[in-house]
Amino acid sequence: MTPPMGAPRIGIYLDLRNPPAWRRPWAAHYARSLEWIEEAERRGATSVWLSEHHFFEDGYLPQPLTFAAAVAARTRHVRIGTAVLLAPLRPAVQIAEEAAVVDLVSGGRLELGVGAGYRVPEFEAFGADVTRRFATVESRILELQVLWASGRVTPPVESPIPLWAGFFGPRGARLAGRLGIGLLTLQPGLTAAYTDGLVEGGHGPDAARLAGSMNLVLADDPEATRARIAPHLAYQAESYRRYAAEGAGARPPGQYPAVEVVTADDAVERVRRLVADRPVVDLFFWLSVAGMPDDVVDRHLDLVCALPRALG
Repeated sequence: MTPPMGAPRIGIYLDLRNPPAWRRPWAAHYARSLEWIEEAERRGATSVWLSEHHFFEDGYLPQPLTFAAAVAARTRHVRIGTAVLLAPLRPAVQIAEEAAVVDLVSGGRLELGVGAGYRVPEFEAFGADVTRRFATVESRILELQVLWASGRVTPPVESPIPLWAGFFGPRGARLAGRLGIGLLTLQPGLTAAYTDGLVEGGHGPDAARLAGSMNLVLADDPEATRARIAPHLAYQAESYRRYAAEGAGARPPGQYPAVEVVTADDAVERVRRLVADRPVVDLFFWLSVAGMPDDVVDRHLDLVCALPRALG
């Protein structure tokens, strides 16, 4: 299921945010998102990735595997990934069973990315210990591998389901390597730690898999589009800062990278530089940033789905 080096899958990334200033009815919002996903598949996108958070005012997607099942039922070919599922908030058996169901519905198209999380209110609501989140993620990954291999839960089509770890520091990158799973980050400085971990874990170089988000919106006229969606970009950045600071006891991740608006040609060059000599197998682009206008989303989707052809 891994594409050849130099030919990463190109997909879209959704968080289902529906901000108050641009809110549409919730059922219509989810229905429109599923329509866009179907359209992305028709236009040539090869993956769909889903995120997770809780208690955002804009309804940030709280249950990515639930929505992934709907995506699985509405599509036929795209890989369906989580970037990321917050593993410390759920027992391993729940993750294993829900992931297996999605994989079965999709015919073996699930890519399960897990992460540690950082927002204290989320951990409190689920009765989880935020101070042990990294150790918990490691134990969840190991438990998932055992559960699927043992046959104690309904077996997925693709066994084992491809696993990814959303870590953003050298310690986590090395851990992902030792566990022999994919690393969900495109930070160049972490590749060495990841490959070192693969060696430590006894995994061959073919096991190396990198994936991540391209924080780009594609447009024919970047300046005009940037002016139109500036309030949406500002809302996204401000809300991440505000929610990361809630509670105490956890160190939130570094500053969230700004979303840039670029031409398709610029995006092609950035992708080529990014994947050169690195085992990047998946790149995904925001479908919509904080409820940006539908016509901007439509054109952005057109240009993203044309990237594989431009990349050759």
